[in-house]
This record gives sequence, structure tokens and C-alpha cells, in this order.
Amino acid sequence: MARLKTKWNQADRKRKPEEIAGVIGFNLWVLAGESCLYLENEGFETVSRFQRLDVIAEFIAFGAHIADRMVFDEMTASEREIFINALGQHLADTMQSNRADVEEGEYRSDFINLLNERMNEYSECSYTYEDGPSFSMRRMAGTHVQEVMGGKDNKWIPDYVIDSEIPKMLLALKRVFKGQSPSLSEADFAPPPIPDSGVWGEG
Repeated sequence: MARLKTKWNQADRKRKPEEIAGVIGFNLWVLAGESCLYLENEGFETVSRFQRLDVIAEFIAFGAHIADRMVFDEMTASEREIFINALGQHLADTMQSNRADVEEGEYRSDFINLLNERMNEYSECSYTYEDGPSFSMRRMAGTHVQEVMGGKDNKWIPDYVIDSEIPKMLLALKRVFKGQSPSLSEADFAPPPIPDSGVWGEG
């Protein structure tokens, strides 16, 4: 099981939304990497580090959307916009660093485009606090993972993602957000300004 960061070392200091987003983003990377590893352990192999990062990107995009749903009723619209944009920027920076370690290039914008595309797709599906994302959202996420894994023998990937990886990610994210809830309620949501559109990567 992934070792997650759920608590602050200095618990009494007021946090910026960007700091909280950084913690959520760090944990999303840990969870996504673990899900990719479990897929490979089940025999669904990747053939390159780039493909592995494509798989991780899909898990992260799903997790980022779930994070948005989890804070929906906990923040005002402007607070949520600041937090989610900070999360997207953090995730994009991390993806850029990981891909550039494999081959020099600019990868940030493509990842931001993926986040926005998946955010729009998943927003069409229902979500409740009790049950989490609907089956249609889970199926969509599993299909996206299958598409980047490729291969004719990977038809079972969506079922595996739905039955195994998504439940683990949801439980872990709830644990992370529970640990961050005092920081979220007391966060300093003063500027910096955010883009009017609220779309990741336009700031």
C-alpha cells in the first residue's frame, strides 16, 4: 500500500491553497504510480517509460477530477477555483519533470490539455459523497487507461481498473482529504489572481 502524506509537520501554521494542492498532487502521483505498477503485476505490461507515464496521466486526471468533486461543497466557487488551478499546475509541473527526465521536450501543455479534456468528460457523470463516482465515470476512466495501454489482449483492463484500482484510489483520497480538512477550512484564499476562464494552464 502506498505511503501517503496526510499530515503537516507544522500543524499550527495557516496554509496557502497552493500548499494544500501540492500535498494532494503529491499523493495523486503516488497513487497513480502504484496503480500502474499493479496493472503491470497483473500482466498488463507497458513497453516504455513514456507509455507508463501515459497510464499514470490517466489515473491522475481521474483523481484530480475526484478531488474537485470532493471539495465542491467545502469551498466557495472562487476558493475551489484557486485550489483546483493550483492542483493542476502542480501536477503539470511534475509531469513535465518526469517526461523531461526521459527525453528533453515541452510536455506541460499536452498534460494540461488532457486534464481539461478529462475534467469536461467526467463532469457529465454523476458523483455522490456516499457512493463516489458513478459507474459510467469509472467505466470511462478504465477505458482511457485501456486506450493508452494498447494491445489486443488488454480488453480486461477496464474491469480491473473499476474493480481494483479505483476503489483503492477513492479510499486513499478520502484519507488524504480527511487529514487535510482542517487546513482546507482555514486556508488563506487571498490572491494570487487566477484566469477568468478557470481553465488549467491559462494563468
